[in-house]
Amino acid sequence: MATESSEGEEDGKLSVGNQAPMVEDDLRELGKNAAWSVSSWKSGNGVSYLRDDNIDTYWQSDGAQPHSVNIQFQKKVKLQLVVLYVDFKLDESYTPSKISIRAGDGFHNLKDIKTVELDKPRGWVHISLSGNDARETFVNTFMLQISVLSNHLNGRDTHVRQIKVYGPRPNPIPHQPFQFTSRDFITYASIR
Repeated sequence: MATESSEGEEDGKLSVGNQAPMVEDDLRELGKNAAWSVSSWKSGNGVSYLRDDNIDTYWQSDGAQPHSVNIQFQKKVKLQLVVLYVDFKLDESYTPSKISIRAGDGFHNLKDIKTVELDKPRGWVHISLSGNDARETFVNTFMLQISVLSNHLNGRDTHVRQIKVYGPRPNPIPHQPFQFTSRDFITYASIR
């Protein structure tokens, strides 16, 4: 299991206070193509608040840990990055401190792919799904599950303000052996 920390990272993994997360141009948000569900929620703080693009609202769990967010796709997708908005300053003991990410075809065969420990995070936390092997840059899956295993200050319920999932953009030119990323290359990649 890989363990990452979000506080004090120099490589831009945490950007505090931004309304939208900063991600590379070669990634696209895939969450709108998924069915989202949660293990539990308090009335008035359901799953819809994870996707409303408002960092002032949040999903609040209700019950025993672990708390889970399930993201199911109709077809197999390539996922490369999970981005969460959490805020220790606002949520204190409701802030996740340990998160596990699992992937699989459905609930019956989920496998742990990443465990992340967070130390008083504030803002967007970027969690790469790439494996230890340099060739594994994404996870090919029908379902992703994000589980909150523990909270700061031994809190029971959790607050997560936003979740985004990103995958690589498809190659815009079919049967093209190279993946062009800049607009200039894409413009002149084919002859009319």
